[in-house]
Amino acid sequence: MPIKIANSLPARTTLENENIFVMTEYRAMHQDIRPLKLLILNLMPTKITTETQLLRKLSNTPLQIEIDLLQTVSHVAKNVDKSHLESFYTSFDQIRDQQYDGMIITGAPVENLEFEAVDYWDELCDIMTWSRTNVYCTLHICWGAQAGLYFHYGIPKRSLPQKLFGVYEHTVLKKTSPFFRGFDDVFSVPHSRYTEVWEKDILAVDALELLSVSEEAGVFAVKSKDNRHFFIMGHPEYDPDTLALEYQRDIAAGKSIAPPEHYFPGDDPSKAPVVSWRSHGQLLYTNWLNYYVYQSTPYNLRSLTPEQRKTK
Repeated sequence: MPIKIANSLPARTTLENENIFVMTEYRAMHQDIRPLKLLILNLMPTKITTETQLLRKLSNTPLQIEIDLLQTVSHVAKNVDKSHLESFYTSFDQIRDQQYDGMIITGAPVENLEFEAVDYWDELCDIMTWSRTNVYCTLHICWGAQAGLYFHYGIPKRSLPQKLFGVYEHTVLKKTSPFFRGFDDVFSVPHSRYTEVWEKDILAVDALELLSVSEEAGVFAVKSKDNRHFFIMGHPEYDPDTLALEYQRDIAAGKSIAPPEHYFPGDDPSKAPVVSWRSHGQLLYTNWLNYYVYQSTPYNLRSLTPEQRKTK
């Protein structure tokens, strides 16, 4: 949360130049407060695990947040009990008339398929179209990020020669970005994917801004210049054992796969992984929620016309 200081305090300029978020007395007096409304479109087969990972990150702030969980109805989930979905999830038809401050679209293990070959692609396109006018800011994760870049900006995903699997170092290209406020010069993020987007494709779209890259993992973070869409290619929300469990699953299935890189000490799967991404992962979700949702969304979402929602 920001610190509130006098409008004319000399330290204000210094702090702002250091990328410290300060709130003047004037802004604090005119700020309306209400719970944030967030929608999570969970496309992962391990829905309960993904719910827990995301809610852990979203809950570690002083903000009050109301969460709706959304599922696709054009795909039958096989790895979660039907009663769980019936109890806790909603469908697009049930929420299409609502407005949300923010939305998260998760990844999905379908990256080797063409987008149009995914059985719920049409439904996802309807949801992403709807988000342009009914969601103030959307965070897309991994395959969800690739799908969002393709749908909104026509950017293709590219196949990798082998699976990108491990924990990789990243750098921030725009250090003044609030999205990376408080980050170290180098930070780690887990990745697990077979596809990527190319930096040159991002830079060719004037409406997009490249925020962070990795020498080994390529493009990591991209946002639209109007701050309405964020795209991250890794999984800062992963648990300590997520990659280990995925590796063990693939080995048990008879797949030929190397241990995740930079994850087990000495690349020895018999040793417990060392977590190097937790604090930055928390900070990324907190920064998105604070600076691009809480600090930016209008108090009354319904007061905006569709055109205003697109451009504000």
